[in-house]
Order: sequence, then C-alpha cells, then structure tokens
Amino acid sequence: MANETPRRKRSFHSANVVVIGLGRFGSALAVELVNGGHQVLGIDSDERLVQAMSSQLTHVVTADTTDEETLRELGVQDMDSAVVAIGADLESSILTTSLLLQLGVKQVWAKSNSTSHGRILEQLGAHHVIFPEKEMGRRVAHMVSGESLDYVHIDEDFVMVKCESPVQFDGKNLAELKIRSTYGVTVVAVSHGDGNYVPAFPETVLSTGDHLVIAGRKKPLDEFVQLD
Repeated sequence: MANETPRRKRSFHSANVVVIGLGRFGSALAVELVNGGHQVLGIDSDERLVQAMSSQLTHVVTADTTDEETLRELGVQDMDSAVVAIGADLESSILTTSLLLQLGVKQVWAKSNSTSHGRILEQLGAHHVIFPEKEMGRRVAHMVSGESLDYVHIDEDFVMVKCESPVQFDGKNLAELKIRSTYGVTVVAVSHGDGNYVPAFPETVLSTGDHLVIAGRKKPLDEFVQLD
C-alpha cells in the first residue's frame, strides 16, 4: 500500500501590523489585532495616547510619521500591513499614507474622514480606504428604522443582515421556502431564540421569532427584510 502524505493543516499567520493614530478608532483596532494574536506597533504623535496604550500593544512609540527617516528607523517597511488611523489632521494622514506606499508596505489601510479625503487616499494608491463613520451610520440607520437587527456592507452592493424570520415562514423549511430563487438572497445561519447561530441547511425549519443571517445584493435584501 502506498504511503499517504499527511494532509497539512492550514497554519495561522500572525501578522506584524503598524497602527498609526491611537485615537478611539485606532486604539480599538490595535487592541483587537493583539487579541487576535498579531504583533502590533502603535504610533502616535501624542505621548499621552501612547502611554495609555503601552500595556496593551506589543510596542508603542511617540513619533512624527510624516518624516520618512523616522518611519525607516521604526522598520515600518518590513511590516505586513499598516493602518493609518489618524483623525482630523488630513495633511498628516495623506503624507503618512504616501510615505508608507513609497516604502513598499504590502497592505496599507487608511481611514477617511470624508468623501474627498477618501478620494485622495485612493488616488495615492492606498490598498484599502476605510469610512468608519459612514459605514456605522448606514448600519445604525437600518437598526433604528426597525428593518433589521444588524446590517453590514461586504462591498458597495453586497450586504449581510441579521433580521427576524417573517411570520409567513413559520413551520416551513428552507427547501420549501426556496428563498434564494424567490427572493434572490441566501439564508446563511439561523438562531432559534437562544442567541446561538448555526449554519442553515435545506432541512432547517424556521419558526416565528427566529433570527436569520441573510446575505445578498442590496436591493433584493432590502426588500426581503420588509416581509411580514
């Protein structure tokens, strides 16, 4: 019998990330990365913010990130990713993003405070432009209106929504309902009132009060959450 090569397990890659700007957004993002097992260098020009994060991040530094030599000395060019989370100082945000790209950082994520700011970051060549306030505003609007329990954009026209199962679906399974062919959306997961979500299968029976995670294009999904 031929020897079988053991199947390799996919290994978890611990990334080295620099987060520049340790305000509310940057600090929360940096801590979440550390909690996920990543090595994080936090940088800010405000020493008070740096000191506040010193016990929570892998390394923290007070520095001016608009100076290329400073960035080189800190070794940001060797990082897997960089996040520019600078707040109101647009000039610093733009200059820092530009320098990171010039230094060849593999993935540059840049926080934008406005549409025009985001357009400049995109023109510079930032790999990812983040609009946290805009995204959160859209997300909360759907929750406030009562249309959904949560609403997350995957891209501009593809979203995931958490909503209650329509009353008309009570007692029927997903195979009977044919939700994908009828409504153009997909039920990804279901919670039967206990807060624990499980993958959805054709034989999954829905009940009034169930919570559904639905994925699909924006227009059909928005229509779906209006069902009674």
